[in-house]
Amino acid sequence: MNDSGDTSRRWRVKPLFAALAVAVGAAAVWVAMRTSSEPLAADANAKEKAAPMQQGQAAGKPALTVSLISAQSAEWPRLLLANGSIAPWQEAVIGAEISNYRLTEVNVNVGDTVRKGQVLARVSSDNVATELAQSKAALAEAQATVAEARANAERARQLQTSGAISAQQINQYLTAEQTALARVHAAQARVQADELRLAQTRVVAPDDGVISARTATVGSLAQPGQELFRLIRGSRLEWRAEVTEAELARVRQGAIAKVTTPNGNTVRGRVRMVAPTVDPQTRNGIVFVDLPIDATGTVVRAGMFARGEFELGTAPALTLPQSAVVLREGFAYVFRLDGESRVAQTKVSVGRRAGDRIEITGGLDAAARVVASGAGFLADGDLVRVAPATPAQPR
Repeated sequence: MNDSGDTSRRWRVKPLFAALAVAVGAAAVWVAMRTSSEPLAADANAKEKAAPMQQGQAAGKPALTVSLISAQSAEWPRLLLANGSIAPWQEAVIGAEISNYRLTEVNVNVGDTVRKGQVLARVSSDNVATELAQSKAALAEAQATVAEARANAERARQLQTSGAISAQQINQYLTAEQTALARVHAAQARVQADELRLAQTRVVAPDDGVISARTATVGSLAQPGQELFRLIRGSRLEWRAEVTEAELARVRQGAIAKVTTPNGNTVRGRVRMVAPTVDPQTRNGIVFVDLPIDATGTVVRAGMFARGEFELGTAPALTLPQSAVVLREGFAYVFRLDGESRVAQTKVSVGRRAGDRIEITGGLDAAARVVASGAGFLADGDLVRVAPATPAQPR
């Protein structure tokens, strides 16, 4: 009985497992079919989307709508660029003319504008004034002596023919007169020397200008050759531009130079002199440019490094707007119309710039038409749509 029951149960389980296996297999087949159909559908959608683009490219769709221009000829100034420092035209070193006397006053400071003869400092004058008084007293004594000697000499001349006095005495009176006169002259010279020394206790400006340096302090002893002040004579500054030996001959005396300071200010000067020599180390020559006096201390200052350009006349130039020139890989290009609706990338050489225009020095024919703007979005051989020219407005 037990064996038959077990056998019947086994026969009932086997159909169940078979049904489960069939279901699992059907599910696996459905998943595989679904997965393989999705890429096909995606490829079909992509092909449908790409079809219009390919059709447009095949039809020659323009990459950009552009306007065309031609290069214009104009007279532009010829400029020579240079660098250099700003320095005083002449700088006077001012010191005391007497020594071993203390400074009692210092009346100016760096940056002050002074006039010729203005007192900059004073040296103690008490001792010099005393010596001057002594010299004047010695002069008065010598003058009194010469008055007596002159009277004696005059009497001797009157008695010379009478024989009342000997010739030796006459010579003594005449000699005493000359000696007294010499002593007066010596005393006068001493007075003048002491007056000069008294005047030298005033340190004065030798010319109009601006004080550029000061070492004088109250209470210090004035020493021979000691610098007390530096003065920029006439408040004049100059730009000392360094120009290469090859370009030095192009600069002429009187040429206009435009100098730009580090803060962006611009002043105009005039070439005063071109150096007759060239530095053998740098092979550069110096061009001295006078700068306007009213710019000293405000726009330009001594010691500044400045850039500038010399105006050397005018020369014809073939120009384009800067928007028509594209810089790529260190070279300049324009896009020239080649045919009716295709552009060709053309390498050009550029030169001077003025405002929004740039000089074309080579690589482009004057009659060629080029893309005016938006050239940076184009490539060599692109198709373009040419916009109609705008009619000129009546004036």
